[in-house]
Amino acid sequence: MAGRNQTAITEFLLQGLPIESERKNLFYALFLVMYVTTVLGNLLIIFLIRLDSQLHTPMYLFLSNLSFSDLCFSSVTMPKLLQNMQSQVPSIPYTGCLTQMYFFLFFGDLESFLLVAMAYDRYVAICFPLHYTTIMSPKLCLSLVALSWGLTTLHAMLHTLLMARLCFCADNVIPHFFCDMSALLKLSCSDTQVNELVIFIMGGLILVIPFLLILTSYARIVSSILKVPSARGIRKAFSTCGSHMAVVSLFYGTVIGLYLCPSADNSTVKDMVMAMMYTVVTPMLNPFIYSLRNRDMKGALGRVFCRKKTPFSV
Repeated sequence: MAGRNQTAITEFLLQGLPIESERKNLFYALFLVMYVTTVLGNLLIIFLIRLDSQLHTPMYLFLSNLSFSDLCFSSVTMPKLLQNMQSQVPSIPYTGCLTQMYFFLFFGDLESFLLVAMAYDRYVAICFPLHYTTIMSPKLCLSLVALSWGLTTLHAMLHTLLMARLCFCADNVIPHFFCDMSALLKLSCSDTQVNELVIFIMGGLILVIPFLLILTSYARIVSSILKVPSARGIRKAFSTCGSHMAVVSLFYGTVIGLYLCPSADNSTVKDMVMAMMYTVVTPMLNPFIYSLRNRDMKGALGRVFCRKKTPFSV
């Protein structure tokens, strides 16, 4: 309680992206188009899975949750970024900053866990096709989704509560376009050793372990495919897994590039560029990856639109 009473900062100033003033309107339009595309693309996937009964399978249960996570993940940062690009004072309240940080962690972690569940689903589908419906029962699928939501809630809450106990005394300028946890720790005038230790430990649990589980799943998938090297089987397996592999590469590639690559003199700019990749670009590309590479999604799109047009053509 004493630490909270010493907190003099009531709001933070988001420095934003290093964009020249004459190009700000161009980038504003670009980011607006990207955000609208993200929202519409992910909403389309969610509605198609909801409306088409042929997509009521474990894989598409996970995909609908992933699309919802992508939509919300982008919505945590993009509306505020767009607002601040048109504002003379790009500020955010202290409570708003902690709230943004919480939901950023929540939906980022949720995506990580859902990608693991999708990798396990593909592993069972290819390595144990005859037992797929038995293993991937509705109860197990719902349990995996509920576990993902529960773990992310606890993890995001842990970091948010640890951040709330810190004091911010003088500097309130965040060199980022959102309330990034590492940027906030640098501004604090309190001892942040506990926060940094928790970040190190939980970062391994939330990012490294899921990534290793995904790699293990695909290593077993490749091993299973090579045991029966038929051209049709290989083509079917990679068409089934191709979309998920692309999404995993996009998500983990940018996160690993941000947090594991050595820092340079322009680390702040690099951090913002990489953050834009996994908060804006990846959620926007995911719907295109799944819809363009997935016959089931294309078929569902055709069936839904044909169903809508039928009453008018009779």
